[in-house]
Amino acid sequence: MKKQRSFKEQTAGVLYLVPTPIGNLEDMTFRSVKILQEADLIASEDTRNTQKLLNHFDISVPQKSLHEHNYKERIPQLIAELEAGKTIAQVSDAGMPSISDPGHELVEACIEAELSVIALPGPTAGLTALIASGLPPQPNYFYGFLARKKKEQLQELEELRYQKATMIFYESPYRLGATIRNMIEIFGSERQAVICRELTKIHEEYLRGSLQELSDYLEEQTIKGECCLMVAGTTEEAPQEEIEGSLIEQVEALLEEGMKPNTAIKEVAKRNGLKKQEVYKEYHGLSE
Repeated sequence: MKKQRSFKEQTAGVLYLVPTPIGNLEDMTFRSVKILQEADLIASEDTRNTQKLLNHFDISVPQKSLHEHNYKERIPQLIAELEAGKTIAQVSDAGMPSISDPGHELVEACIEAELSVIALPGPTAGLTALIASGLPPQPNYFYGFLARKKKEQLQELEELRYQKATMIFYESPYRLGATIRNMIEIFGSERQAVICRELTKIHEEYLRGSLQELSDYLEEQTIKGECCLMVAGTTEEAPQEEIEGSLIEQVEALLEEGMKPNTAIKEVAKRNGLKKQEVYKEYHGLSE
């Protein structure tokens, strides 16, 4: 176990995770601007894109790129800077670092090196779109980007078939129509869904309806911009798997896999929709 006290007892540098606007620059918080101004270094997904933001807020802190193609060699450099007492602010091109963007590997490396990681609150597309979607906001399941290839995407959607939470996906406008058609194949045509595009920008738009209605709309209309797709969870129960063997045989099979007796009994009870005590009595020969 590791304990981090974010604002006390600092003996080395700190990594700040700084969210940046997803469209509207007015969504930048005072605190985020202050941290960027005071940092010794900014780790950016794309230094050219971040420079536009820095210029807007008159920030002159130097940058180093950190993205999916260079993180293996860049992270040791950043860790060395932090261990030397430097403060680093990490940003992605838009929204929260690490959410469908580079950054998680640096967080892991900091935790391993026992360096403090402090996240700032701010813009994130998924939850922002969700609360205005009209779909149940709680519980929700953030998935991000699905696989691009149809076969792999269908497999992912099949695993989500009985998800009860509202699901949040990110998708390119160029693939959105095909993705929704795949969802119809797995979820059915009447599942309610919402497309939010160009969130926080002048052309922000919500399209609400069934998956079939959204699919029909996209057949006739071309949409542009960043898209967030939210799909209602199911009310159906997943079919029970066919269970082989008696209760005793099921427990013994789990014991052979290395499971502890009490855990195995609990698992068998769950699989069979029984109380733990019933399986316990059956296994230990205490049943009447």
